[in-house]
Amino acid sequence: MSEERDLLQTRLAKRQAWLDTAGSYVNDFRRQHLAGELHDKFADADKAALEEMQEPASIAGRVMLRRVMGKASFITLQDNSGRIQVYLARNNLGDEVYKSFDKLWDIGDLVGVRGIMMRTNKGELTVDAREIVLLNKTLRPLPEKFHGVTDQEIRYRQRYLDLIMNEDTRALFRTRTQIIQRTRDYFNQLGYLEVETPMMHAIPGGATARPFITHHNALDMELYLRVAPELFLKRLVVGGFERVFEINRNFRNEGLSTRHNPEFTMLEFYQAYADYRDLMAMTDELLEVLCRDVLGSSQVTYQGLALDFSSAPQRMTMAESICRFTDLSEQAVEDADQLRQRLQALNLTAEPGWGVGKMQMELFEAQVESRLEQPTYITEYPAEVSPLARRNDRNPEVTDRFELFISGREYANGFSELNDPLDQAERFRAQAELKSSGDDEAMHFDQDYIDALEYGLPPTAGEGLGIDRLVMLMTDSASIRDVLLFPLMRPLGPG
Repeated sequence: MSEERDLLQTRLAKRQAWLDTAGSYVNDFRRQHLAGELHDKFADADKAALEEMQEPASIAGRVMLRRVMGKASFITLQDNSGRIQVYLARNNLGDEVYKSFDKLWDIGDLVGVRGIMMRTNKGELTVDAREIVLLNKTLRPLPEKFHGVTDQEIRYRQRYLDLIMNEDTRALFRTRTQIIQRTRDYFNQLGYLEVETPMMHAIPGGATARPFITHHNALDMELYLRVAPELFLKRLVVGGFERVFEINRNFRNEGLSTRHNPEFTMLEFYQAYADYRDLMAMTDELLEVLCRDVLGSSQVTYQGLALDFSSAPQRMTMAESICRFTDLSEQAVEDADQLRQRLQALNLTAEPGWGVGKMQMELFEAQVESRLEQPTYITEYPAEVSPLARRNDRNPEVTDRFELFISGREYANGFSELNDPLDQAERFRAQAELKSSGDDEAMHFDQDYIDALEYGLPPTAGEGLGIDRLVMLMTDSASIRDVLLFPLMRPLGPG
C-alpha cells in the first residue's frame, strides 16, 4: 500500500508541474484519424513510399508503452480501433516540449499527436510526431504491462481497467453490440415494431419470479421492477400492433451465479396470427443468421462443445424427455405417487398441493435439463406451470409451449398465448392462491390485463430469448459476468 501511495504522490506532483505550465486540462485537440484506419490505409506503403507521400496524421489515445532513449523516444498509443507507434524526436518537438514529455508523461496518460506517417527501419508503421499534447495526466498506474488484468475479481469490479488492458474483452463487447444490432435488423426486416414498455410495474407479471420492490413517494405506493414485459407487449397486440419486440432489462430478486445476474437483458417478441411452431422456426432462423453474420459461421464451439445452427434442433415433449433421461416409464411420468417418490429419493421437496405437472417440472429441472447439450426444443409444458400459455387442443393438461436448451441451459421460452380471458382469470386466481400460501414467485392477479383480453387478443405467439446467455454462447464465455459490462458484485468489506 505504501508503494501505491508513493506512486500516487509522484503522479500528483507531475500533474501539478504540468498544470503550472499548461494552466488547465487541454480540451480543444481534435484528432482526425484512428490507429486502425491508418494501419489499413498504409498497409501496403513501404518506407520509401511514405517518405515521398509526407502524409499528415492526427491521433489521440492512451500511452500503453514508452521507451525513452535520450534525444529520441517511442510511445505506443491505443485508441478505440487499436494501437499505433509514435516517434518523438527532440529536434522536431523542441527542447521544452521534449523535456516535458520525458519528465512528466507516464504510461496511461491520454495524449494527442500530430505528425507525418513513416515506417521504421524494422518496418513498423509509425507517426513521426511534430506536435504532442498531454490531454489528461493519469494519477494511478496501469496494471503490469505483460500480464494486464487477469484477476477475475478486478476484471468485473473495475471493468474500465479490463477494457484498457485486454483486447479480448473489448472484442467481446463489440460482438455483444453486433449481436443486438443484428437482432434488431432481423425483426425490423420482418415488419416488427420495436417498442419500450414500463420498467416499474404496479403489479409484477409476465413471469413466475421474485420481484424487486421499491416505493414511489409522491403516489405513496409500492412499485416493482419488472420481471418481464410480456403483459404490456400483449396489450399492444390487443391494440393493433400485431408484431412487436423489445430488447431491454428485466430484474429478478434471485441469487447470483455463472448463469444468473439480478439485472439481465431479454429479447421478447409477439406476433399475431401465429403459433408456437412458427416461433420455433423463427428462432432457428434467427440463431443461424446471428452466427453467420456476426461470427462468420453457423458452427460454434462453446466450452469444448461443437454446435451447428444450420440444422434444426431436435424436439421432444417434456414427458418424453423425462422418460429418455431417467428410468421412469410413460405411465410413471403421469403418476403423481411415483413422481413424488422419485423427487423424495432425490432429496427434493414435493409439496402436498403439487399436481403431476409441477412435479414433472421439478424432475425435469433436476435430472434432464443439464443433459440437453445439443440444441433441443422441449414442448408440451404442463398447464400447471404455464399460467400464460394456451392449452393444447388434444390434451388440456399441457400447453402449446416450448423452451430451447443448449449446453444444458435454457435460452428461449415461447408459447401460443392464452387469449381466453375467463381461462386466464382462473389461472391468475390459482397463482394468487399460491402466493397467499407463501410462494414468492407466483403471479399476482392482474385485472387490467384481463380487461384487455376481454377486448380481444388475436391468436398470438410470443417468445423471450436471453441476450446475455446468447452472447455467452457466441463468445465462448463461461460466466454471465464475462458478458456484462458491470455485473452486480457483493460490496467489498473494510480494508
